[in-house]
Formats: sequence, structure tokens, C-alpha cells
Amino acid sequence: MMSHAASAHERPRLVICISGSGTNLQAIINAMITQLLPIDIVLVVSNRKRAYGLERAAAAGIPTLYVPLASYRKHPAGRRAYDADLAAQIQPYQPDLIVLAGWMHIFSPAFLDHFPQKVINLHPALPGTFPGVDAIQRAYEAYQQGAIQHSGCMVHYASPEVDAGPVIAQATVPIYPDDTLESFEQRMHATEHGLLVTALQHLFAAFHGQTGGDGGT
Repeated sequence: MMSHAASAHERPRLVICISGSGTNLQAIINAMITQLLPIDIVLVVSNRKRAYGLERAAAAGIPTLYVPLASYRKHPAGRRAYDADLAAQIQPYQPDLIVLAGWMHIFSPAFLDHFPQKVINLHPALPGTFPGVDAIQRAYEAYQQGAIQHSGCMVHYASPEVDAGPVIAQATVPIYPDDTLESFEQRMHATEHGLLVTALQHLFAAFHGQTGGDGGT
């Protein structure tokens, strides 16, 4: 799926967008350091100044960019202006892929059209279930009410519709009768970390026409 993005870059270039603590970002950084993912993270973007993910990026020597949405609230075009301006700031980094990893903002076509089929999102729910915020808590409550037996997480291409778009990879996350919200949340996040790395491996397997590093096609 990534062959269209292959350019003169020797390794895929990633821009990662975060809004919080950046544990999913850290999973990607760790996979990059260990060569599990032969990639270059060229920029980490945050829309929140105190997002700890910015510190994780700085500790790894990765450039960061803070662009607050609040500064666009009085702009006539509002969110569309934010999206267009952010796209313009990211464009010089020539990303092969933009990863939304805990990014609390729904991009409009004003952003997505600049990077067609290059923006993916991680969401802690299975396709068609619990879109939007608090998905883990809502799944836990649904289990307590007997409405579901399990939940899961997915990586999908971003679209203007919240937590929709073609699915790249997904994983089931069990919920147990003795779970607390905290224990279920920990299991969800652990699964997310592995799924995100797996999805990136899948996407980049075809980078420069190679599959799994064995020279196949």
C-alpha cells in the first residue's frame, strides 16, 4: 500500500501527531531504535503544549511542532484554516506517512487532501463501534451492561468522518468479569502499541518494492 509513497527517501519518513502522553509514539520510537521499523520519524506534532509526548520526542532527538487549535477560534475559516495551515507546516518534511497516535482533532479535507492515502489513525475500538472520545470507557460500560463481550482497536486510513476510513489492521481486546476500567484500559493500550507497529510494518513492507526485507515483491 505504500509503494505510491516511495520516493528518493532511503527510509520511510513519518510525521506523528499526538495530543497526550505519547505512549503510542514511544512504541514507534522504540521500534525505530531497535530496527523493528526501519523508518525515520522526522517530526512530532502536538496541539497541546503540555503533551508529554513532546518530551518523549525531544529525548529521542526528534523535531517537534506545537500548533494550538485555540489560536484559530476567531479565524473566519476556523478549523479549516487550522488544518490548511498545519498541512503547509508539515509539507516541507516530505512525509511518506502521517500517523495520528492519540491525536484529539478530526482533520477535514483541508488537511487530508494534501496527503492522500498518507494519513492513518489509531483508535481504541473495532470498526463501526464507539467512534469518538472515551471509547475505552464506553466499551467497558457496554460490557458491564451485557451489550458486548469484547472490544478491540484498529488502525485505519483517516477520513473526515470520525474514526472511519478503510481499516489497515485490527485486534480484539478481551474484557474479563473481574476487570476494572483501569485494568481493561491497560490491556487496550498494550494491544494498541503492538497493533500500531504491526500495521506500520505491513504498510512499509512494499516500500521501494520490498517485502519483509527479503528482496521479494
